[in-house]
Amino acid sequence: MTSTNSTAIMTISLALWASLAATSASADNTETCHWQPERAVTFIVPWGTGGGTDANARRLASLLEEQMGVPFNVVNRTGGNGVVGHTSLARGRPDGYTIGAATVEIDTMHWLGLTPLTYQDITPIALINRSSPGVVVQNNSPYETLEALLDEARQNPGELTASGTAQGGIWHLALAGMLKAEGLAPDAIRWIPSQGAGPALKELMAGGVDVATPSLSEARNLIEQGELKALGYMSDTPMEQMPEVPLTADTLESGWTLSAFVTVSGPDGLPDEIACAYEQAIETAINSEAWAEFKRSSGTQVVFENRHETAQLLAEADRQLGEVVEAIGLAK
Repeated sequence: MTSTNSTAIMTISLALWASLAATSASADNTETCHWQPERAVTFIVPWGTGGGTDANARRLASLLEEQMGVPFNVVNRTGGNGVVGHTSLARGRPDGYTIGAATVEIDTMHWLGLTPLTYQDITPIALINRSSPGVVVQNNSPYETLEALLDEARQNPGELTASGTAQGGIWHLALAGMLKAEGLAPDAIRWIPSQGAGPALKELMAGGVDVATPSLSEARNLIEQGELKALGYMSDTPMEQMPEVPLTADTLESGWTLSAFVTVSGPDGLPDEIACAYEQAIETAINSEAWAEFKRSSGTQVVFENRHETAQLLAEADRQLGEVVEAIGLAK
């Protein structure tokens, strides 16, 4: 055998060995995702029944039941503006039998001094819902564009009022962050606390405030009925049902965007093979026609991010929201 042939055979053998090794490693990685629960799973929701987080969690739980063959019992653990439920999730036993819906508040509660708990105290598995706020005014408002509204706030700071949630809530931070990003004081439009989007929109329609910044999907029906108009959508992607609403990513010099989100997460220390198995099951559920129909009926879009992307989102949102909390003087 010539030296050239021997070298060629060795090269082919090494390439084959590398290929087999890679295939084996891939198979091993896939194998780690084959964990299956053998008894009922508790699915913690930090918010009350009937809300968006609860609805998403319950529909997903039903789909996971079908896939994994065990009950997924949704338990609403409310209180402390999300502290009770998120703490229950973070401190659960990391054995796969406790998961939950960790929401954007995991990135705001500690800045507000409500709890020392942070996103680092949970194990992210997947992102299942994302909603961005709209900037909404009465249909007969003199402001036809978001730029005109911001010009008024710039010229007469503190004269305009807005609402959408409690003081320091995500929709308050959305407005204050947008103002700050555009070079205005974060209170250039004064915030009037409310018990949520519904009461805020009623107050807007009654003329009690000038602006509301709930999720655009929450204001959608009133906009379509001609009662309200949307000046902007704090996103870089159009809402499928309302593509005509201007995106702040395009219309604002700062390109400011923000979203509330719902993740499925586990307790701190959840083993990778369990998180991986849940991630795969959730992705299958999110890609199903049943989930697509659920999202269509609620007027929201299908979104999914894996556990690594979700971890990055939690870290970045924590930084962004912390800056806004500090800017409005609520940091503790």
